[in-house]
Amino acid sequence: MDENLVERYRREAAEAMRAEAMRQIAENSDPEEDRRLRNISLSKMEDLVPSLLARLGQVRAALDGHGGGIAVVSNIETDDGLDIILDLTGACLSCGAAPGTLQSVKEDLENDMEIFRIRFSANLLETFDELGREFILAHGQVEFV
Repeated sequence: MDENLVERYRREAAEAMRAEAMRQIAENSDPEEDRRLRNISLSKMEDLVPSLLARLGQVRAALDGHGGGIAVVSNIETDDGLDIILDLTGACLSCGAAPGTLQSVKEDLENDMEIFRIRFSANLLETFDELGREFILAHGQVEFV
């Protein structure tokens, strides 16, 4: 019984967080423009950042709401799709939640059929304290180059 209750609360909390994130995204962005950006091939985009942001899920609310963002460091077209190296910008650089943000950005973007791989700039590691660096390298499930 206790496990069912815990699972029910976990699902309710996850749904409430998802709904709030989607509300924040809708409030801070133009849904029509996001739809347009999602429907344009990334290979045709000169500036990838708006199109990448439009392809993010809930993590976009954290980026927008906390004064952060992403920057494209490198973008290489391969036979398998785009191999993109990203950096975080703004307040995301000093945020303790950055490891989770990186993982969510990677997962969301790698779900796009045009994207082969998302990696992150090794310069980001310098923005974490020692404990944060150790944590992200051991548990972050992201690659730094």
